[in-house]
This record gives sequence, C-alpha cells and structure tokens, in this order.
Amino acid sequence: MAISLRSVIPVWVAAVLGAIAVGIFALPGLLTWIPVVMAGAVLLTFAIQLSLARKEGLVERITASLGGALIVLVVATGVLVGIGLSTYTTIEIAFPR
Repeated sequence: MAISLRSVIPVWVAAVLGAIAVGIFALPGLLTWIPVVMAGAVLLTFAIQLSLARKEGLVERITASLGGALIVLVVATGVLVGIGLSTYTTIEIAFPR
C-alpha cells in the first residue's frame, strides 16, 4: 500500500499545483487550461507508473491517480468559476457600462 500511495500522491499534488497556477495566471481562460492540467496529470501518471518495476496493481494505481486528479480539478473548477463570477459581478456593479 505504501508504494501505491507514493506513486499516486505526486499526481494529486501536481493537479493541485496546476489548478492554483490556472487560478493565478489564466482565470479568464479557465475552461481551456483545466483540461490541459488533466492531460498533464495523465502523462505524469503514465510516466510514474511505467518507471515502477511492479506490474501488480497497475490499473488500480492509474485509476487512483487519475480519479484523484479529476476530483481535485472538478473542485478547483467550481471554486475558480465561483471566484470568476463573483469578480465579474463585482466589476459590473462597481463600473456599469
């Protein structure tokens, strides 16, 4: 189990860091860049899993890595969309056209 977590948690951390980077640098393009972060998580997952010398549990480790990354990014998307909507509404109220 310890080897499984050591190969799964880095993907989750990368997804969190990617979501934070999208929130900081690309909030208006959120729905474009979050899938790019997920694609990076897929590539990172396969790189990590293929570097291990264990065949046993490969599917479970890949599923755990990508499932966790997906959950992280769904939650991050909800939070960032909420931040984007509240910012947009605040700007529109403060500076009407």
